[in-house]
Amino acid sequence: MSLELTIDRLGAQGDGVADTATGPAFVPFTLPGERVEATEAGRRFRLDTILTPSPQRQTPPCPHFGTCGGCDLQHADDALYTAFKRDVVVDALARAGLETEIAALVACPPASRRRVALSAVGAGKSVHLGFNAAHSDQIVPIEVCPIALPAIQRALPALQRLAALLADRRTPLKLTVTVTDTGLDVAATAAPKLAEGKRRQAIALAVSESFARLTVDGEILVMTRPPSISFDGITVELPPGAFVQAVAAAETAMASRVTKHLAGAKHVADLFSGSGTFALRLAVQSRVHAVESEAAPLAAMTAAWRTRPGLKPLTTERRDLYRRPIPAKELKAYDGLVFDPPRAGAEAVSQEIAASKISRVAAVSCNPVTMARDLRILVDGGFRLVEVTPVDQFLWSRHVEAVALLER
Repeated sequence: MSLELTIDRLGAQGDGVADTATGPAFVPFTLPGERVEATEAGRRFRLDTILTPSPQRQTPPCPHFGTCGGCDLQHADDALYTAFKRDVVVDALARAGLETEIAALVACPPASRRRVALSAVGAGKSVHLGFNAAHSDQIVPIEVCPIALPAIQRALPALQRLAALLADRRTPLKLTVTVTDTGLDVAATAAPKLAEGKRRQAIALAVSESFARLTVDGEILVMTRPPSISFDGITVELPPGAFVQAVAAAETAMASRVTKHLAGAKHVADLFSGSGTFALRLAVQSRVHAVESEAAPLAAMTAAWRTRPGLKPLTTERRDLYRRPIPAKELKAYDGLVFDPPRAGAEAVSQEIAASKISRVAAVSCNPVTMARDLRILVDGGFRLVEVTPVDQFLWSRHVEAVALLER
């Protein structure tokens, strides 16, 4: 049944929300103030017709918008989009009862994303390569991607040919593509067992397209050059499957705030350190202890540290911080700390930090809800929330990063 609805606001997932007598109605691809016709489809509505468009509606820059699930808000103009992203952080902190200065959103330009995760699956005699449709396992084939760096866009035909070699019709293949300083690092996961002929073809394709490296389910098939990235001039050779921030400019914006806040700290702990996004930059000014659950990123960080003269001492520790958070009594060795956990946040870690004597903390998160929970723990433990900066790293999506700075 089709209903006429007036959209009152944007929800946290980027959908338009109409407040009705029976509760909120969520309508994707709508904007506040719009009058629309929509049909109920499960827990959300399907947009049928825009009766009265918002003056803040714009033409989406991508032809795949609306079918591809990668972007939520290409139809909103810059002013509305920017306000929405900042408000996601503002609302999360408010629900946790937190008040502080919240800076303007650090913007993310188009064609800047250096890491994308594509999916591929066999479909008849062809292979679909693209992104999942919203709330669906269906893969939407793409020909362009205006959020991605040009090097990724240029490689889409070659990646399509690679997917045709590696994918089958049973399990979606995942292709994570990262633009590094030495070329594309392509990592395939969930691939079927490769026959020798297809293995050779995949290697030949990677070499002919000048990929820096091709990895399949953790095995390096070919590496023409070690993939590397630079953290403020410190070169790190990335291990296969290594996490890197999706946009280099966003990484720089976050790191600059972290290093400035922790300036003057003599000994800093970097928890969930990865390959050294913050640790290597902090080692310019402080002694650093980096903690991460995987051995390969720690080894890459240590190797990079050794190549750069003049850095302060850097130690590493392989530790699952979810199962074994560092106790407060062990944190007494540090006067500064940064943590950048996965989306689940770091509740147990925050409890130990709150019980410690550390004087300055920088918290980085890609999930404002879990960040707000963790910040509440720290504030209740005696910290003052100095400032929070929202950072747009996932252009036109509902996701937003944030950097929070705290002090005793």
